[in-house]
Amino acid sequence: MAFTLRQLQFFVAAAEAGSVTGAARVLSISQSSVTEAIRALEDDLGLQLFDRQARGLEITHKGQAFLRHARQILADVASARTAFRDGAEAAPGRLSLGVTSLVAGYVLSDILSRYRRAFPKVELQVVEDNGDYLQHLLIGGELDVAVLVTSSVKDRMALQVETLIVSPYRLWMPLGHPLADQESIALEELAGQPMIQLMVDEIEESTRRLTAALPVKPQVAFRTRSVEAVRSLVATGAGLAILPSLVYRPWSLEGDRIETRDVSGDLPTVQVGLAWRRGAPLSAPARNFVRSAQGAIASR
Repeated sequence: MAFTLRQLQFFVAAAEAGSVTGAARVLSISQSSVTEAIRALEDDLGLQLFDRQARGLEITHKGQAFLRHARQILADVASARTAFRDGAEAAPGRLSLGVTSLVAGYVLSDILSRYRRAFPKVELQVVEDNGDYLQHLLIGGELDVAVLVTSSVKDRMALQVETLIVSPYRLWMPLGHPLADQESIALEELAGQPMIQLMVDEIEESTRRLTAALPVKPQVAFRTRSVEAVRSLVATGAGLAILPSLVYRPWSLEGDRIETRDVSGDLPTVQVGLAWRRGAPLSAPARNFVRSAQGAIASR
């Protein structure tokens, strides 16, 4: 029996929530429905998608690979529906789009592929730069829409902002770290631990607020602008990192496992979404891009 879209939706929800309970809450269904759907999907594929643990679900290496396919399938189905529903609007046009580097690597690809499939005749011009400059271009009318960290948008009077993703900070650690036995880590327990710090402009303000929340000044072992470098350093035991769950992937490029845990305390979040000039009517290509972005994030 072939797997169903419903099973894929439940699997993606469980992978993102990290537990059957969390997936059931997001989907507003029973936990047994999620469990049965995942088991049926595993039977159909002939592989184990999750390791069942007392604290929840840990996605397996093969499960992580299948997750990319599942998201793509759901996005394709949603795009097909959009294309038929909005076929009359699929005329040629032009869209000037801005994006920040961090968002480009972790959010834009799904949105952009969905939009291109639905509106292949639209000419796209994409500008990648820092958030402040993109806001300047939006206010000046040089960009139609930008995909960026909305929690860092400064001029809310001039820009319309729609947040699509709220990403909490979590603690990254190597497999087998002593703190991995706990489901939640208190900030005080990080005292004396070597930390890997990601120096990226987009989350600089949130990171600064996070550092200020620590009871003691962190012992920074390494600073880098590369998320992949953070992954490798954490996975090999060079230090711990506190980063938004948005950029988390369970494996380093070398294939080493990275675990995450919640951090107790009042920590900032990173919000990602769309911005456009307030009061200016959106063109049809820009309006359709906003819809595609909303649909792509919802399907995740």
